[in-house]
Amino acid sequence: MRRSSHLRIAALGLLAILAPVASQSQSEAKPEPVEVLWDKTIRTTQSTPTLQVVVNPPLRRGTKIHDNAFSSLKDTQADYVRYVPWLPYPRLGVAELEPPKDGTTSWDFSLIDPMTVDFLEATKGHSVILNFSTIPQWMYKSEKPVSYPADPNEPVWNYEQGTELRDPSGQEAGEYFARLLSWYTKGGFTDELGKRHESGFHYRIPYWEILNEPEFEHQTTPETYTTIYDATVEAMRKVDPNMKFVGMALAMPGTNPQYFEYFLNPKNHKPGIPLDFISYHFYAVPTPDQGAEVQQYTFFAQADGFLNTVRYIESIRKRLAPETRTTIDEIGAISAEDLSQGEPGHVFQPIPSSYWSLTSALYAYIFGELNLMGIDVVGESQLVGYPTQFPSVSMVDWETGLPNPRLSTLKLLRENFGPGDTIVQQPADQFGHGHPYLYCMPVVTRDHKYRVLLINKRNRPMSVTLKGAKGARVDYVDQTAGLSSPATSTISGDTFELSGLAVAVVTLK
Repeated sequence: MRRSSHLRIAALGLLAILAPVASQSQSEAKPEPVEVLWDKTIRTTQSTPTLQVVVNPPLRRGTKIHDNAFSSLKDTQADYVRYVPWLPYPRLGVAELEPPKDGTTSWDFSLIDPMTVDFLEATKGHSVILNFSTIPQWMYKSEKPVSYPADPNEPVWNYEQGTELRDPSGQEAGEYFARLLSWYTKGGFTDELGKRHESGFHYRIPYWEILNEPEFEHQTTPETYTTIYDATVEAMRKVDPNMKFVGMALAMPGTNPQYFEYFLNPKNHKPGIPLDFISYHFYAVPTPDQGAEVQQYTFFAQADGFLNTVRYIESIRKRLAPETRTTIDEIGAISAEDLSQGEPGHVFQPIPSSYWSLTSALYAYIFGELNLMGIDVVGESQLVGYPTQFPSVSMVDWETGLPNPRLSTLKLLRENFGPGDTIVQQPADQFGHGHPYLYCMPVVTRDHKYRVLLINKRNRPMSVTLKGAKGARVDYVDQTAGLSSPATSTISGDTFELSGLAVAVVTLK
């Protein structure tokens, strides 16, 4: 979707969005006071903001957005970036589409390598988490062989069928993933029939996540998942003994507490199997009758519910596996329309520009709250979505590959906050509540800068008073700031205005 209107008003935004408020008439309500107790430490942060890259056709070489999309990815300079070839595009994500037969195998990376190499080059120098999430369908029991499109760009939503592996020990699947790892890190691998396949690749891949949303994909039970995880870890550690692993990647963590209870209990794993990371996801999803005006309430309310789920999961993790770290590696929103994208005759409806600001504010809010909980990695979803493949989760314009406000917000957070910062306290009311519509996270950074993250949770202007803000630098993303990067300005008074759904970082000194 083109957002040229943003570009036309970008220059005005730089001057107006955080201009000082001369009188209360510029805002319907009196300014929201932001008080900070800079000498009262809450905790030292350990959270890293990042994103995921899901494999889909627009990221293939030669498309109109390929170069800009990968340039946008590189520009974020993020760590723990998650890369996921997954089920809708079997030819782009499954390297062995047919079982060994008549003395030959079907190993083929010709469509998979270009995107994977482009990803690894764009993230070079930073940690990545690879997740080839789809087990070849022929490794599962099914009534008949499952077909897949000849066109690699054609999405198919029924590739994964069956609930039982033909090898219930998980060893066959684990060895498949180990060969993928060897292909990209050891220059090649030896296949099931003893034939050597050479790649010439020697990339460093520090983390591997095993499967994706298993409770949906093949309806995998916690017991079966743990079996597959252990078998995969055993096989992959033979390739790289230093490899670290991410487990579960659950779609609906709030409805699956048994997954955490089972998987995080070391007694349910083979001896010596590490539990380095767990992962799970969150998407705000409105009902079909909720328009843009209502969604600003729905999304933040659903986010608060998810944050309570995180607190519950943290209690399980700390009890069973306190050394295990957490990456929440899909955070975003999915429009109600996207849920019907696979239906015959579906017609894509343009997404209003305010939606991108709403969802960027949503991610920033969750990032701030997860910092307070000590979550290690906070991953936004996803670099590219487009009509037919969850357009509402895209972080770039699928027509140009340039950042939309969601990717700009990630960049804003990554450049201003990180592990080792100190979160300080704000006064609360007698009920322990802060601002209902304004989110604030004040920190003293590792390099001793005093910063405040401010998020306007409503699509209307809001006046804010912050002592010491006069003359301070502010970096922000909002509906006026354009697409290329966060905008920057200087605040000329302690009282200033945030536009609707703005995400701003004020650096006081």
